[in-house]
Amino acid sequence: MPQYLLTNYLPDNFDPSTVDEATVHAIDVLNEELIAAGARLLAVGLAPASQAKSLRTQPNGELLITDGPYLEAKEHVGGFWILEAADMDEALAWARKAAIAVPVSGEVREIPYSSLPTGTPHPSRQRKP
Repeated sequence: MPQYLLTNYLPDNFDPSTVDEATVHAIDVLNEELIAAGARLLAVGLAPASQAKSLRTQPNGELLITDGPYLEAKEHVGGFWILEAADMDEALAWARKAAIAVPVSGEVREIPYSSLPTGTPHPSRQRKP
């Protein structure tokens, strides 16, 4: 079954201590529903973008590591789910529920190749018969 990445975006100045009990409960309910449906493979919340380290390969081949997120933006990925769904429509149905539980913007993208147990390995990793 296809796998999908559902992300949610938070403003750069997001303070996790401002999340109320109702939102935490809504997230828990959504995760329980995803698990019961067999759709949730992974769910995570991320540390603030200000704690990120960015890696950039330089033209001379050296690697530059800097503090902060790779992209300069007003929002960043705050967390994500990896789901199994029959198709994009089903993934979007879950994303709608996620957007209600966590009322922020987000994104849904199919994962064409995955090393997860039920994922499709990249062609370079597929065994030839």
